[in-house]
Amino acid sequence: MVKSGLILEGGGMRGVYTAGVLQKLMEEDLFMEYVIGVSAGACNAVSYLSRQSGRNRTVMIDYVTHPDYISMRNLLKNRELFGMNLIFDDIPNRLVPFDYERFDKAAEEFVVGTTDCMTGEAIYYRKPLPPDELLAVVRASSSLPFMSRPVEFDGRFLMDGSLADPLPIKQALSDGVTKPIVIMTRERNYRKRQTPLMRLAPAFARQYPGLARALEERQRVYNESLAHIEALEAQEQAMIIRPRNLHKLRGIERDQERLAALYVQGYRDAELMVPRIRKFVQAQQIVNAERSL
Repeated sequence: MVKSGLILEGGGMRGVYTAGVLQKLMEEDLFMEYVIGVSAGACNAVSYLSRQSGRNRTVMIDYVTHPDYISMRNLLKNRELFGMNLIFDDIPNRLVPFDYERFDKAAEEFVVGTTDCMTGEAIYYRKPLPPDELLAVVRASSSLPFMSRPVEFDGRFLMDGSLADPLPIKQALSDGVTKPIVIMTRERNYRKRQTPLMRLAPAFARQYPGLARALEERQRVYNESLAHIEALEAQEQAMIIRPRNLHKLRGIERDQERLAALYVQGYRDAELMVPRIRKFVQAQQIVNAERSL
């Protein structure tokens, strides 16, 4: 039985590439039966599943110049580089309202990955989720070490889903996905190297030992998952959509022109790949209008 799925990588503001891809898929009524995302991938996924055209662009590009979106003031005052209350409360509940009802009614499966700070294991949450719980787990999945605080939820301390399972292809396959489409936010030939963030892992060892282990293992886990995905692609058992040129855009980028350019690149890449995507998922119309109402 064919089961199509989207696997959405994180990457901070590089996630505008994913937003552009998903915008085109929405316009083509291409809704995969299963969506799993971590960090920025999870943030993009919810507006895709709620069918809110243009919402991801508004949230990620139009609001990036808001003084509370990304700022050192946030980091010094709240220990959060990103304005998490703005992004996960003010924006979805008031400024750019999220359509919780339509999200709940969507037939697609949705899975968001987080990291347990005490054990270091990947913890996954699935819809249906009440609005407050949905925001909590997506916020947890997007909470970066040293730039955010852990989210206490479900009796756990949770952080960035990109730590324990940055490219959750194995989880998607174990959930029955047979036609995985992976949207990445890194260029071809990228391999994760040790970064200063990883070298600071011992700072968490006493309070959050699992988080420290996840940071230490992040490079290996990412590269092994990427190798698995690329092997599936070589066997025509998976599709990868990835940017050709990030133009040195950073995960904490605030330049709207650069962000808009990467968004457009994602949109145009998806536009070119729509025929291949339809063929890959056996030319079936993934969603009929009745199912999503």
